[in-house]
Amino acid sequence: MLTSLRQVTGFLLLMSLITGVAYPLIVTAVAQAVFPAQANSSLIEQDGKVVGSSLIAQSFTGAGYFHPRPSAAGTNGYDASSSSGSNFGVATSSNNDAVAARVAGVKHDSQAVPADLVMASASGLDPHLSPAAARYQINSVAAARKLPAERVAALVDAHTQGRQFGFLGEPRVNVLELNLALDALQP
Repeated sequence: MLTSLRQVTGFLLLMSLITGVAYPLIVTAVAQAVFPAQANSSLIEQDGKVVGSSLIAQSFTGAGYFHPRPSAAGTNGYDASSSSGSNFGVATSSNNDAVAARVAGVKHDSQAVPADLVMASASGLDPHLSPAAARYQINSVAAARKLPAERVAALVDAHTQGRQFGFLGEPRVNVLELNLALDALQP
């Protein structure tokens, strides 16, 4: 019995070292060597200062910026430590009221408002918009920045990413990267 207990304990320690120490160290080393940007949170730096991550949405409220999807993450939204959706069902009055308020806030002509401008993502931190949602905002961003709409549209087109591997997902625009490029247009 004592021999079996020693064998089981030894095996438990060995597996704990392999799966709890060696494996995570090897995976971390490979990730740092092969995908260093992704392994370090895909941080975006500007002038040597971290301004965000290309993987996590952040709020842009100014008139001269493209606005991301609404967020229900945290008390005020866009809280990466509290990623979650609103948990409202599609047919609940709370959800319908919130969507109606958002539509009223972004609707500026007879054009249909793209759904991703008024409906939060499941995580509340989706950093991307559909190209249609980015294009919907071109005229208001261009007017606020006193730029030609064609120039802003060209910037949206330049920052539109296609489907991953040509067939996975949908075309998308990273809002943070687009807004940083927009800031680079004007000092």
